[in-house]
Amino acid sequence: MSYYRNFKSSKLHAHCESCHSRRCRAPVEISVSCAFISCRALCGATFHLCKEQEHTLLCPNERVPCLNAQFGCPFRMCRCKQAEHLRVCPASVICCSMEWNRWPLEDIQNKFYANLLKDDNESEALDLSMAIRDQKYLCNRIKMKSLFPELAEQEEEEVPPPPVEEGGAVGGKPFSDASGVNGGSDYPVGKGPTPATQEEVAAAAAGETPLDKNKFDRYEKMFSMARGGCEQASVQNQDDKTDNEASSKGSTEPNSVVGHAPWQKGVLERVGQDMTVQEYNMYIVHNGRMLITFGQIDACTPRERDFVYGNLEPIPVMTLSNYKPPVSYRGKRIHMKDYSKIPDTEDKYTDTSDLGLSEEDMHVTDEMYATLLCCAERELRGHKVSETVGIDGNYVDIATQTYSFPTAPFQRDTSLADITADQKLKLYVRTVTESISSRYRTASCPFTFRCGHPFRRDEYPYHYKNVHSDIQFSLEGWFEQRCPLAYLGCTYVRKNICPLAQKATVSFHQDLNTFSLKPQVCGTVITTAESGPPQAKQAKYEDSLANLPYEVLCHIASFLDCFTLSQLALVSQLFRDVCATHLQERGMVSLKWRKKSYSHGGGRWKCSKVWEFSNLFSKVDRWCLADEPSMSAHLKVCPFYQREIKTERTAVMLKD
Repeated sequence: MSYYRNFKSSKLHAHCESCHSRRCRAPVEISVSCAFISCRALCGATFHLCKEQEHTLLCPNERVPCLNAQFGCPFRMCRCKQAEHLRVCPASVICCSMEWNRWPLEDIQNKFYANLLKDDNESEALDLSMAIRDQKYLCNRIKMKSLFPELAEQEEEEVPPPPVEEGGAVGGKPFSDASGVNGGSDYPVGKGPTPATQEEVAAAAAGETPLDKNKFDRYEKMFSMARGGCEQASVQNQDDKTDNEASSKGSTEPNSVVGHAPWQKGVLERVGQDMTVQEYNMYIVHNGRMLITFGQIDACTPRERDFVYGNLEPIPVMTLSNYKPPVSYRGKRIHMKDYSKIPDTEDKYTDTSDLGLSEEDMHVTDEMYATLLCCAERELRGHKVSETVGIDGNYVDIATQTYSFPTAPFQRDTSLADITADQKLKLYVRTVTESISSRYRTASCPFTFRCGHPFRRDEYPYHYKNVHSDIQFSLEGWFEQRCPLAYLGCTYVRKNICPLAQKATVSFHQDLNTFSLKPQVCGTVITTAESGPPQAKQAKYEDSLANLPYEVLCHIASFLDCFTLSQLALVSQLFRDVCATHLQERGMVSLKWRKKSYSHGGGRWKCSKVWEFSNLFSKVDRWCLADEPSMSAHLKVCPFYQREIKTERTAVMLKD
């Protein structure tokens, strides 16, 4: 907004300030009126010359920066085109908030999920690639300490500060007051603590406990306040003792208490004699609460005069021992037990060694499988597995589940990914996703995943339509079709849909967490393996493309989508410069935050503006059926499809 700060309000002429006519013919006079002109930006407005600066704040043809200039947009345009520019503004970035749930498997021994990762050709399956990606994110998100606090390492307790000896001694050096009595302070009442001297520092350095100036001042202030309270209490006790002695002897000597404190005896009589009526009323207003507290005056509604109940009958406390359910109560059949036949029980701690099994027969707990089931129990049922659940007024279920984790005890910040880093890749989550409903707490549910990719405002509709609506939520039987015998272990998958205008197939990149189109060239599909040949072949392809003129490379890059441009910029400095020519037209600018640490231990977050390309692939307006063999052709050769041919005759009974 620095553009508008340059304008300074100038005093208008007497006639110009109230003139709003577009055909003003007033003569030019000093301090009365000025010349009548038209807008220099040709917007059609006419006004007096002294209103020119004011008009630039509203002129539709005035060139001004973008509304997102502070977020990194470098463009300047006419004010009337600001709204239209926001549709393609590189700084108008939208983060995709699409969410979905993916729950863990109940049976990890299922043949289908066990065979998925064994087949090397199944890396092109979109549902499997997304499931593996979500499983990695899930393992990084789950902290073991939140689920199994009993298996985590105990935190070391902080060492308490050294005890303070009687008399205020810290580090073996006592404090003394002006009278030489231990426990006093070195400064008069009402003054702050004095800083430590060099002698005190040297004496503390020679001892076992070093001197802490902050603690020194804090302890000094605390002891001085406590001592002041004790002195005041001693004076009060001495006054009370004197009054009691005088009253017991029947002495006619005057009372030695002459103050106006609310807690002193006879304060109201002394206040009435020493003060005027106005001062007496102000004293009652300011000290009324304390006078009531110390019993000097009665409250308007004292406690003993409050409303109380009449005669109350004692009601016996209902506990589990004397509670009797009503006659109409009928317990569930599973809870109607004959307690006379229940054997005697005994509370006893047991171990797996008491079972008498060998180490080979003992089942080793799968850490990842057990952890995911505990998380699912808490999210679906609202509590952990080991928790007491009340069934009704009479019965309570106490569930206890123990796990044997070889890697326990866990460190403080150990995640599930740290435990399973060295294990072989296995699939523990379903390949089918579930839409979000209001039942789950998406903010804290570990099984909720969010897209989170940034896009320009004009790119987001195509991303949502192609990625989420067309591909992701159509994988179950529509975009991809698995063999009907998948429940037996068959991992065959058939892609039914492909783009209509482009000859390409859809693939998913786990590292980049995005979909892309792989074009077909000369009847072959350019796969990831073909894009990474040996170095000699790769250098040959790179040199043949890099030898083209720079202008030709820029023209070729104009036909690429944003995802391809982002990957092409990582090849070499030449291609990075080529892709940079399309940043303002195709790229977006976003704010990246990083924390800068200083030598003294502090830190500060700094924001920088970064230009980049989004992960949007070529826009697909229409899809068509892929030219691949039908599922019936696969069933003819499917190893899990076993036909049973009946050759023996079967008797058939016919009714008349």
